[in-house]
Amino acid sequence: MGDPAWVVVDCRFDLADPEAGGRAYRHRHIAGAAYAHLDRDLCGPPVITRGRHPLPTAEALQATLGRLGIDDSRQVVAYDDTGGAMAARLWWLLRYMGHGAVALLDGGWDAWEAAGLPTDTGEERTAARVFLGAPRTEWLVRIDHVSDAPLLIDSRDPARYRGEVEPLDPVAGHIPGAVNYCWKENLDGQGRFLAAATLRARIERLLAGTPSREAVFYCGSGVTACHNLVAVVHAGLPAARLYAGSWSEWCSDQGRPVVRGPAPRPADTPGS
Repeated sequence: MGDPAWVVVDCRFDLADPEAGGRAYRHRHIAGAAYAHLDRDLCGPPVITRGRHPLPTAEALQATLGRLGIDDSRQVVAYDDTGGAMAARLWWLLRYMGHGAVALLDGGWDAWEAAGLPTDTGEERTAARVFLGAPRTEWLVRIDHVSDAPLLIDSRDPARYRGEVEPLDPVAGHIPGAVNYCWKENLDGQGRFLAAATLRARIERLLAGTPSREAVFYCGSGVTACHNLVAVVHAGLPAARLYAGSWSEWCSDQGRPVVRGPAPRPADTPGS
């Protein structure tokens, strides 16, 4: 608290009510925290990817991250109230832009509030900085190269993966060849990350010999897949890649194949 080398960013967001996170932030947030809105700050026009949450351009990210008070001298801590599901998007975007000094607050807002730590209300005034990072394009997979991935991992709930339900996108199912590892498998009952050794064992079973740097994760729109990317790094493995357009981009192209039902995957992987 109060360390000028640190910046805290509130990433609370509700897909069903896009302004709920901002209202919650203004009502009460970690003292000193800035707010990043998923749709307005962590997404952009459909230039690089399409789908529900397009990836921002490098120029847009430089402007947004600088406005949040981030430059190459500052440690960033991101949090939300959904186990890191939304905050992980900021975590990945910063690393994608070459800024490695970023972490998730384990347990997020709920843990902070339960501990009785300092909070504030209203809007915080954050002094802008100049962010000069550049994208690590090797971490990003475009739609035409998805099928080349040696291992494709769907990060959504199993029922959505199997195509039994689809609450957000017009088509149900998953990308051919993808296995399923829901991002929620990374958390314990209190919404905190499992121990690194536990995650490593789970993820190595999932990878089944594929180097983590060659694995590609996706979800509905490129947000919660980032939670699995956090888990890979937290487990001590090399960073994996992201198909940022994800299912919402894939299924919007009527020429792309769709699979429904279960697909072969390691029998002992959580969520099978």
